[in-house]
Amino acid sequence: MIPIPTGVRVWLATGHTDMRCGFPSLALRVQEILKKDPLSGHIFCFRGKRGDLLKVIWHDGQGSCLFTRRLERGRYIWPSLADGSVTISTA
Repeated sequence: MIPIPTGVRVWLATGHTDMRCGFPSLALRVQEILKKDPLSGHIFCFRGKRGDLLKVIWHDGQGSCLFTRRLERGRYIWPSLADGSVTISTA
């Protein structure tokens, strides 16, 4: 488990994202669509179209991290807004 510092916000990018994207493309999406700074230390989460794949980008102050998680069964529950972002608590 990676400890998340206090004060870090978790942002969900609404809608679906092309999961072929790596960190540079997702960081650009954070800047242009979500209007946030990808190097701010906040956590940005993206969901694939089928709903079983999640990508998370995070800059921890020393470097950029890209985490991927694929569900074998089920789907991630996600906000249905067309564009934009939603913030959630780290809990």
